[in-house]
Amino acid sequence: MSPVAASAAPPSSRVRVVIADDEPIARAGLRRMLEAVDWITVVGEAPHGRGAVEMIDRLLPDLVFLDIQMPGLLGTEVPVRLTHKPFIIFTTAFAQHAVTAFELGAVDYLLKPFGATRLAAALERVRAALGERAEVAHFDRLGEALASGPVTRLFVRNGTAIAPVAVASVLWFEADGDYVIAHAERARHVLTLPLARLEARLDPRRFTRIHRTHIVNLDHVTAFRRHGKGGMTAELRDGTQLAVSRARAQELRRLGV
Repeated sequence: MSPVAASAAPPSSRVRVVIADDEPIARAGLRRMLEAVDWITVVGEAPHGRGAVEMIDRLLPDLVFLDIQMPGLLGTEVPVRLTHKPFIIFTTAFAQHAVTAFELGAVDYLLKPFGATRLAAALERVRAALGERAEVAHFDRLGEALASGPVTRLFVRNGTAIAPVAVASVLWFEADGDYVIAHAERARHVLTLPLARLEARLDPRRFTRIHRTHIVNLDHVTAFRRHGKGGMTAELRDGTQLAVSRARAQELRRLGV
C-alpha cells in the first residue's frame, strides 16, 4: 500500500478536490496519486489561474491543489478572488515563491517534484484542518488568514522542503538589503521580502521596531539598558545585544523604560 493510500479516512464524507496547474503532466501525476486515497474525489482540473477561480467558485471543492506559477493569475492571487473558500495546498517548483507567500491560509506547500510520502504528510494536515472546521462553527481558515490580523507563521526553505515556523519562536528580525533574516530559537531563516512589509503583518503588542534594521520580539527581551548619552541596547534571552535607535530610545524612555 502506498503512503498516500495508507492515510486513514476522515470521519466526514469524501473530500472534493480541484487541481490547478498549467502543466498537464503535473496535473496527471497528482491525480494518479490522489486516486489512491479512498476519501478524496478529484472533481476538476484547471490549466490557469483565471480558470481556477471560475472552477472553484462553480464546483465548491473542499480542497484545492494550487500551482503558484500559472499564466493569467499567479496561484497566490487566486485566493483573494474567490467567493468560495476551500482549504488550499500550494504547489511550486520554485521555493522562493513559497517562502514569500506566508500566511495565505494554506494547509501546506509542496515543492515539486514531490512524491507519495510528502503528499501523504500534506493530506494529514488536511484531515486535521477538516476536524477543526467540523468542531468550530463558521470556521474560515483562509478568510482569517487573509484578513488584516497579524501573521502567526512563516514558511521557510528547509533543504528541499518548505517548513512552517511559528512567529512566536523568532527572537528578532534583521533587514539585509531586500531580504530579512529571522533569528529563531534554533535556526536562522532568510525571507525574500522587505522588513517594512513584514512589520505590517506582525503583532505590534509582541514585536516592536527598535532600529531601521531590527525588529525584536518583546517576549524574548530581558532588558533595555541605557548607556552613554542617550544610547540604549536591547538584551535578548540568548545573549544577543541590539542597538536601539535614538528616536526609538526616546519613545521607550517616555514609556518609563
